[in-house]
Amino acid sequence: MTVVRTSRQIQLAARPLGEPVESDFRMVTTEVPEPGPGQVLVRNLVMSVDPYMRGRMNDVPSYAPPWQLDQPADGGAVGEVIASEAPELPVGSLVLHGLGWREYALVPARQAERVEPVAGLPSSSYLGVLGMPGLTAYAGLFEVAAFQAGESVFVSGAAGAVGSLAGQFARLRGASRVVGSAGSPAKLRFLTEELGFDAAFDYHDGPVRDLLRQAAPEGIDVYFDNVGGEHLEAAIDSLKVHGRVALCGAISLYNSTDRPVAPANLALTIGKRLTLRGFLVTDHGQLRSEFRKAVTGWLTSGDLVVRETVVDGLDQAVPAFIGMLQGANTGKMVVRLAPDPG
Repeated sequence: MTVVRTSRQIQLAARPLGEPVESDFRMVTTEVPEPGPGQVLVRNLVMSVDPYMRGRMNDVPSYAPPWQLDQPADGGAVGEVIASEAPELPVGSLVLHGLGWREYALVPARQAERVEPVAGLPSSSYLGVLGMPGLTAYAGLFEVAAFQAGESVFVSGAAGAVGSLAGQFARLRGASRVVGSAGSPAKLRFLTEELGFDAAFDYHDGPVRDLLRQAAPEGIDVYFDNVGGEHLEAAIDSLKVHGRVALCGAISLYNSTDRPVAPANLALTIGKRLTLRGFLVTDHGQLRSEFRKAVTGWLTSGDLVVRETVVDGLDQAVPAFIGMLQGANTGKMVVRLAPDPG
């Protein structure tokens, strides 16, 4: 069997100072060899762009290794196996793997997860609601923040891939009040009219502390933090005694060139006996089966609303990534590289 193709891929060309720009990346065409033993050749159908990838552009120690200059970027992707030297992943299999940012990927079978198509859902669902963002929302809310029915929840970045799910999970499990922050009137309507949030505010409209007090006058029990900075400070102010914070992300700081400043009201965490806990989704893989069962049920019943922002073509991956960091997406941002197989 000979399957040799050329594949376009996106490489990191420069490390950014502040906000990334398109010239930090380059498009390169390479030859893709046929798979060897234990490998599969995958035609990528869709790839993910995620906030955590901004940190991978920096050459600093972190939980995810930095992208290397003049080497292809990588990240989540779903594709179809078109050639296989791994019996467990025959030709035609749909797989989730970590070699996105390219059209074709030569993937070790041990680093690919075979996934089954879900009726009515695109393959990109395994990059969103059924994938890493969904499990992040589920683990952060239920295991890290230990949410219980009857509690009030505040989610920042609530119209994004993780936030839009965390708020809905809280509502579906009996939250007394779900409040979200977002960056535009259209996103606020999305939160309240489509996702069922009880209240939402635009963080551009004033001090976040004041906006949160107005949206949750009786305080909050749980804060799901995707933003950090001023949002975290506001949440500490509004949290009730024994409140909990799931520290998922800090997108407000990712492009900053200034030294970050801690919330000025950290002393409140002592008297309120608050718990602030950072987490990585990779530490909660034991929840995957429970998570997918619960989420599939909510999707089947129509109780869970999913929105994706889809752009087409590998040449649009960099603009999509930069746009996502600037808040251009509602729900999960994905890049479609090829149609789903019929």
